[in-house]
Amino acid sequence: MVVQEILTEDELIVDSYEQVRERPGDNEEQEKYFSGKKSNHTFTSLIIIMPDGRDIVDVVAGEPGPKSDISLFRENRDNFDPKQSFKGDLGYRGEDLIDTPIKKPRNKELTTDQKKSNKEFSSKRIFVEHRIRSVKIFRVVQDRFRLNPKKYEQVILTSCGLVRLRIRALILPLEISATSLG
Repeated sequence: MVVQEILTEDELIVDSYEQVRERPGDNEEQEKYFSGKKSNHTFTSLIIIMPDGRDIVDVVAGEPGPKSDISLFRENRDNFDPKQSFKGDLGYRGEDLIDTPIKKPRNKELTTDQKKSNKEFSSKRIFVEHRIRSVKIFRVVQDRFRLNPKKYEQVILTSCGLVRLRIRALILPLEISATSLG
């Protein structure tokens, strides 16, 4: 609970990505995992990070590929404080708690102020793309997932743990004060 209250001070950044997996043998299951976006069978993972990419806050891994970004977020929304605010891409339009960029109207153009606003928005949201890239450095996350599908979540969480170690998010600062020494 204390961590949730501390997180409400920041606007977290949310995004998801798909990873191709082996085609399931069962017909019902293969239909469940087929993503038209990638024209393949995929897992979808959601990643939520701190502003400036300081730390990975939450990861949801191993969901069926065709699941939309916004529905994946809504299913896991209860993990956060109701007052928590987020930044996301246009895949999260319609969610009250997620701030999204301005969408270009049909058959029209954005004004220069709207373009400038979107550019500033993107410069703050880009850190989640960098964190996803950091996770995808590991080939097991980048290429077709050939291991047992039941192990997918464990593999993704391990990769995220290694990324957190690499960016020094797991290392707590050592504070030595004069009062503790004497």
